[in-house]
Amino acid sequence: MGNSGSAVKVCTEHQGGINWLSLSPDGQRLLTGSEDGTARLWSTADSQCHGHFQGHESYITFCHLENEAAFTCSADHTIRKWDVLTGQCLAIYRGHTSIVNRILVAKDYLFSGSYDRTARCWSVDKEKQIQEFRGHRNCVLTLAHYSSKDVLDESEEEEEKMSTDLLVTGSTDCTVKVWWVSSGRCYQTLLGHTGAVLCLILDAPNRELFSGSTDYTIRTWNIVTGEQLKVFKEHQGSVICLELVNRHLYSGSADRTVKCWLVDTGERIQTYKAHRHSVSTLKYHAGILFTGSGDACARAFNSKTGVLQKIFRGHKFIINCIQLPTMAR
Repeated sequence: MGNSGSAVKVCTEHQGGINWLSLSPDGQRLLTGSEDGTARLWSTADSQCHGHFQGHESYITFCHLENEAAFTCSADHTIRKWDVLTGQCLAIYRGHTSIVNRILVAKDYLFSGSYDRTARCWSVDKEKQIQEFRGHRNCVLTLAHYSSKDVLDESEEEEEKMSTDLLVTGSTDCTVKVWWVSSGRCYQTLLGHTGAVLCLILDAPNRELFSGSTDYTIRTWNIVTGEQLKVFKEHQGSVICLELVNRHLYSGSADRTVKCWLVDTGERIQTYKAHRHSVSTLKYHAGILFTGSGDACARAFNSKTGVLQKIFRGHKFIINCIQLPTMAR
C-alpha cells in the first residue's frame, strides 16, 4: 500500500485542533488557525513559530496569509487583520451576527461568508463594510471571486470598457448565487443541487464554475449565462472538496474516494481508493495527488495511475487542510 511518510517537524504549540492552514505567496511562511482561538505563524525554512496572534474570543474557523498581512475569521462573529512582523491586530471587521466560516481576499476586497445567511465585502485597509449580500435562506459556506474582464474575449472587452467584480456564494440552501460586488444585487441564482453546496471552484477563462454538494453530485455552470452544463453523478457521498488542474477535475467525497473527471466530456477516468473515512482536502502537484482524510492520514497518489505511493501518519484527528510550499506563487 505504499511507503509510510515520517514527520519532519511536529508543531505542538497550539492548545486545540488546527482548522485551516494558509501559505504566504512567497512560500516562506505558514499560518495556522486553531480551535484555541489563536493563529500562529511558522517559517517554512526552519519550522519555527515566529508569530502568535491572540485576540479572538472563540475558535478560528479559517485563515488567509499574504506576505505582509494575515487574516483570520472566527466563531466570535469577527474577522481580524494582523501584521505578520509584529503580531499586532491592525483591524477588526464587525458586522456579522453569527459564525464567520470563510474569508477570501481579492484585490482590495475582503469577502466573508457566515452562518448569518449573508456574505459581506470589506475594504482590506479599513474596518468599514462596503457591501452586504443578502438573499440566501441558510448559511453561506463557500466563496469565489472573479472580474467580468476575466470571462470576456477581446472584442467583448472593448465594448465593456469597465471591468466589474462578481462574488460567487454557495449555501446550505442548495443554491449558488452570483452577485455584483458594486451594488450587492444578485446577478444569477444557480438552481439544480438538492443538498448543501460545500465547495466551489472557478475556471474564469473558460467561463465555468464547479460546485460540489451533499447531494453527491458535482455540477458545472456557465458563469455568464447561468446554464447548467454537466452533472457528475458517480459519488456515493457528499462532495467535500474540489481541485481543477489542466481540465482535469478532482473531487473528494464522504464516500472515502477521490475521483478524477475530464471536464470537457464529463468522463470519470480514475478513482483513488484506500481512505478509511471521508476525504476532506485535496492538493495536486507535479503529477501527485495529495489527500487528507477523516481517518487522520494524508496520502500521496500517482494522479495518472491511481496507485497509492505514500501514507503520512501521525495525526490523531481529521486533516482539514493541506498546503505544499513547492506550490508557492
